[in-house]
Amino acid sequence: MCSWLGRAVSSCFRPLSQYARMNKDDCEGLGSEDDVFLWSRDLEKHSHGEFSFAVVQANQVLEDQSQVETGRHATFVGVYDGHGGPEASRYICDHLFHHLLRLARENGIMSEDILRNALSETENGFLTLVRRAYEIRPVIAAIGSCCLVGIIWKRTLYIANLGDSRAVIGYLDQSKKIIAEQLTKDHNASMEEVRKELKALHPEDSQILVLKQGVWRIKGIIQVSRSIGDAYLKRPEFALDPSFPRFHLPEPIRQPVLRSDPAICTRDLEANDKFLIFASDGLWEHLTNQEAVEIVHNNPRVGIAKRLLVSAMMKAAKTRQIPYTEIKKLDSGVRRHVHDDITVVVVYIDHGMLDDKTSTPEISVRGFVDTAGPSNFNFS
Repeated sequence: MCSWLGRAVSSCFRPLSQYARMNKDDCEGLGSEDDVFLWSRDLEKHSHGEFSFAVVQANQVLEDQSQVETGRHATFVGVYDGHGGPEASRYICDHLFHHLLRLARENGIMSEDILRNALSETENGFLTLVRRAYEIRPVIAAIGSCCLVGIIWKRTLYIANLGDSRAVIGYLDQSKKIIAEQLTKDHNASMEEVRKELKALHPEDSQILVLKQGVWRIKGIIQVSRSIGDAYLKRPEFALDPSFPRFHLPEPIRQPVLRSDPAICTRDLEANDKFLIFASDGLWEHLTNQEAVEIVHNNPRVGIAKRLLVSAMMKAAKTRQIPYTEIKKLDSGVRRHVHDDITVVVVYIDHGMLDDKTSTPEISVRGFVDTAGPSNFNFS
């Protein structure tokens, strides 16, 4: 693998002038300023503190979609890690927040039920799109996305998760040491708990889990057990025939193989809670929870999301025995052999601002997009 990557590196250099710069910010000392596939917003304000945002593309088409929405009294973070294509993650980015905002305004509050219903409407909307496009483009039935959402409202953190993106909080213990606490569970067949759940839900299906090249996959195809989309693994009418060998199932499914109901948790923010890290699994493949929170805790806020992202890529380079400087020269697609698309949002919690009535900027930022528009995340 390493020798192959060495040849790929030498054959895939591209003059930097071919590409438009996706990020105009400098991040001194990180060595990322000439990476044309890396975008960041180094530090912005939100209603409860500040946030830092970074994305790097590895796939031929960026499959990670992400957004931050800030209001006067609420903050929304979404990380959507697509697979099979970008359509599902883009759909979530375009629709989920608007469903949530409408439901929150109708009720005047935020709640677990509102978050759950917003995700259900998003799933149903995407499956409707699949139904309309299926005859013309059947492969759309095999496109899906993980979905991680975080909302801060009135000192309460709400988190919903489908898939293996992850939210981690960094807090100080009694000795003032920074501690990582994982707030989400990875819905991935690599986890024994997930495999037990799948076997319990499908006792008559001997192929519900298949070990391929040392990796557990559901039906021998996919690792994540919950998602938005992936219609062919949820509804028999979207089954794909043998002309799609990667996604073809030898027998029709009798019940959904993947789940679309999110795992939701709430947490009252406490004085020792310092920051949150929301990231797609591309980050957690290379950094442990504790490594990530220590990087955030021990470095300046400005550019911290980019610092985490670059730290993960440097570890990926070391694993593949390739200089990090060479990875930055790889074209998209080829680069996926070294690391995945990675999205990172770091949200600092400044407790003095939780009761502060001072207005904060209301902005809407999407990952890998240099423009930021106004946000209307206000519902009470």
